[in-house]
Amino acid sequence: TGLRRRCYSAVSPIRPMLKHFKLLTAVAVVTSVSAACSSAQGGRVTQVTPQPPVTVQPAAPAPAAVPVDPVLDLLARADRHFETGRYELTLGHLARAKVAFNTSLELLLESPHGAQADVRVKEHFNRLVDRIAALELAALATGDGFTEQTAEPASIDELLAISTFDTTAPTAATAEHVQADLQQTAHDIPIPLNERVLRYVELFQGRLREFLASGLQRGAQYLPMIQSVFRAEGLPLDLAYVPLIESAFKPTALSRAKAKGVWQFMSATGRENGLKQDWFIDERSDPAKSTVAAAKYFKTLYRTFDDWHLAMASYNGGPGRMQRAIRRSGRDDFWTLTSTSQFLPRETRDYVPMILAAVIIAKNPTQYGFDVIPTLEAAVETVEVPAAVDLRRVAEWAGRSADEIQQLNPELRRWTTPIRVGTYKLKVPAGTADVVRERIQDAGPNSFNALQWHVVKRGETLSAIAKKLRVNRTDLAEANYLKAASKVTSGQKLLIPRMPSVALLARASVSGAVQTASAEPAATLDSATEVAPAVVHRVKPGETLFALARRYQTTIEQLKRLNRLVGSTLRVGARLVISSPLGSNAQQQ
Repeated sequence: TGLRRRCYSAVSPIRPMLKHFKLLTAVAVVTSVSAACSSAQGGRVTQVTPQPPVTVQPAAPAPAAVPVDPVLDLLARADRHFETGRYELTLGHLARAKVAFNTSLELLLESPHGAQADVRVKEHFNRLVDRIAALELAALATGDGFTEQTAEPASIDELLAISTFDTTAPTAATAEHVQADLQQTAHDIPIPLNERVLRYVELFQGRLREFLASGLQRGAQYLPMIQSVFRAEGLPLDLAYVPLIESAFKPTALSRAKAKGVWQFMSATGRENGLKQDWFIDERSDPAKSTVAAAKYFKTLYRTFDDWHLAMASYNGGPGRMQRAIRRSGRDDFWTLTSTSQFLPRETRDYVPMILAAVIIAKNPTQYGFDVIPTLEAAVETVEVPAAVDLRRVAEWAGRSADEIQQLNPELRRWTTPIRVGTYKLKVPAGTADVVRERIQDAGPNSFNALQWHVVKRGETLSAIAKKLRVNRTDLAEANYLKAASKVTSGQKLLIPRMPSVALLARASVSGAVQTASAEPAATLDSATEVAPAVVHRVKPGETLFALARRYQTTIEQLKRLNRLVGSTLRVGARLVISSPLGSNAQQQ
């Protein structure tokens, strides 16, 4: 037994080595050791059968390379650039979209095959032009730089139509719960425990639960700021929850009566309390500035009525209406004044109990079954930018979407800062201010926006200019800080309230593609050299290069160069790129 152990231990160290030596060598080593061990045991020999050598199969020959169709490869590369442009367009990055669109078309035009020579390239080129044109139209429809930003419906309209709901008398359990809550929670506005308030407490826990929950969630980002302002002004902090009913804390909320913003200021009331409004900005949508205005207005209302319930009701119905109701009724208590429908409309009668019910729940949401996940306030920095800066340029510089920049600056009605000389304090995402400042310093003054201007000629009026340029006369006046009836003088420079018709398609058209692609948008345009849109023209029967050159105010040589035409013969149905008379083209005529 001991000898077997010694023989086994003699063989064991060799086993790991078998993996590292050729098979026959390993067999020989094992056989010799086994023979030695057998002789020591009395001549018994352990037979080891050699394994046949492993036959290595020759590698299969590699398949022959499939020849790549250069045209298909070219079309695929063009499509990749087009998709990049389309993605940049969704972010509002017009300059980046232009570069990508330019590249996609330039690849087809500059290829050895030629857009006019190869049928597949030509058809693909035409499709790309159509798709870019469609994207341009969509971009102009959703935000051309001067289209007013879309507003959201104000919650106050829906809530004040509450009579459409089947409201029932509040339960005893609700009354007991609210009574216990009011005894434990401090309020700086008196809240009576009456049926009118309790009805809305139940309604907010039931059919309007989702509305109140979303408002509480959204309002969490604004409440610290509002409470800070009201505390500094010596106002009740319970008033900070008024926007919960007015707008659900939406800065872009717009009511049917045209009240706007978190605090739902009417235009005249906003101006009276220091909120600027013009064609470019509306500070009613600025949460911070409108909160300061709301504090000022509430102080005025309280000085007038010396009662917070009456002051809140007049915030909704107007102080004049409230004063008339008090005179007619001889009552100066809100609850007795509104016990009948004789003196105030239903909306104003319901307004105060609705807000008080919202305040009760908002101060203790968990006790009323609300699990509020607050929306955090966006971290921002402020940058002073020159006049007339396109927000989409800022978005590109900051590496963010144009929507994000717009949401940080809801007071801007258009995609551009005001055009008046001076700087504008623009909010940008935290960490991007330095980059934006650097890009502003590096960029030329004409690269901040693509604006179209008109120099007034002798005898022209605002009405005539608006009709000639096909823009709304009121927009034309307000965009230039004028009234619709204002007179203009010869040589006066007017901003045309629309993006130039060369907006995206012209900047991303073939005429741009054959030139040097640039990340900068079109320069500021002066209508002293009238700008005609760069278009793609489909040849009709009987048309000639001479006729088209005259029609589009360009030259035959320019048309030939842009379309790589050798002769002067045109094929009916063919697409021709037409160049606008932008400086150099006009000089070639």
